[in-house]
Amino acid sequence: MKRKIILPAALLALTAAPALAASEGDLIQRGEYLTRAADCAACHTVPGGKPFTGGLPFKLAIGTIYTPNITPDKETGIGEYTDDEFVRAMQEGVGRGGKHLYPAFPYTAYTGMSRDDILAIKAYLFSLPPVRATPPENQVRFPFTQRWPLAIWNLLFNPDKRLAPDPAQSADWNRGAYLVEAVAHCGECHTPRNLAQAKRESQKFAGNEIEGWKAYNITPDPVHGIGNWSEAAVETYLATGHADGHGAAGGPMGEAVSDSLRYLTQSDIHAIAVYLKSVPPIAGGVSAPAGATPAGLALAGGSAADGTNAQDNALGARIFAGACASCHLWTGQGRQSPYAALAGSTAVNDPEGTNLVQTVLWGAPADGPGNTASYMPAFAHGYTDTEIAAVANYVLTHFGGKTGTVTPDTVRQARSAAQ
Repeated sequence: MKRKIILPAALLALTAAPALAASEGDLIQRGEYLTRAADCAACHTVPGGKPFTGGLPFKLAIGTIYTPNITPDKETGIGEYTDDEFVRAMQEGVGRGGKHLYPAFPYTAYTGMSRDDILAIKAYLFSLPPVRATPPENQVRFPFTQRWPLAIWNLLFNPDKRLAPDPAQSADWNRGAYLVEAVAHCGECHTPRNLAQAKRESQKFAGNEIEGWKAYNITPDPVHGIGNWSEAAVETYLATGHADGHGAAGGPMGEAVSDSLRYLTQSDIHAIAVYLKSVPPIAGGVSAPAGATPAGLALAGGSAADGTNAQDNALGARIFAGACASCHLWTGQGRQSPYAALAGSTAVNDPEGTNLVQTVLWGAPADGPGNTASYMPAFAHGYTDTEIAAVANYVLTHFGGKTGTVTPDTVRQARSAAQ
């Protein structure tokens, strides 16, 4: 049965070619919806900080960039931006005074948004209390401290073109295209980059690695992507962060569901699913193909012995028995919550165990993507690199039927990257 999606009544539907709201109140309300759809808070709010005050670090090949304050404070925020200046920043990546913005800001996606939608976002942001907050200075290596080369980068990689509806496609497809390609900028995480750090369009949505997590292939390839997901499963995953037989969202995707996607209307979630299921399938990419159901999942018991009959990983099985089995069960069905189900999860079908190791190290919060019933505790401080590698490889074998390649060095590197 399809899960019912409960959404705040105040949120408005997003259209592919929206009209300007009839009143200022409607405009602000619409802007709030669009701001959530664009997930602005995720990048412009540090953990525990005041919303939209910036300061979140982006560690890039050229150095560390800190996001700006986008509250309407006139000295440290965007309070002096005119409508034209705000639209130019969103569509062209050029801020006040002609200063080029680093493309860590996804303006190459936002460029597809209509002027009306962008001004609705501005109206909402300007309705918020101004907060005086100055983010740290960017720590960027020369010559990347120079902004003028970004004008050339934009000529090469920013289309600076609004996304127009395709009359040959359905209304759902067009709305989904507008959301996926422009507003929600899904390709920013799920598309690999070229040497110039622009999206590799020939591999659109084939997956990428970001912030130490894998953003998996979301094309409709039946083996490497979401081709074997039903449309309803895609919708449920986007709206709640979980789909039966496919696992739960974690890391940056979990944050995207928690902070953004779960607030979208059901019609917009459906439109996203329609569009994603229609894009060209790409084999390979960043994927974790599910194989045959491992024999270990047929075990009905709950003792450590039941979980080790067909396994040759005594340390990993012992840790799983003591720390994991009570919630995840030996069959991977999950006990307290469907979010604890492991069977079918992409994370446990990836032999490299990238997302699995991150989840074991840092856990998943109780207020995660649509989930308030349970949480995954962090085990970074309770277990050594060797122990976490062992339990990760056990999980990969027992629940994914894969030979895990996680080493203690893999875990050490994941720890270090998060510091």
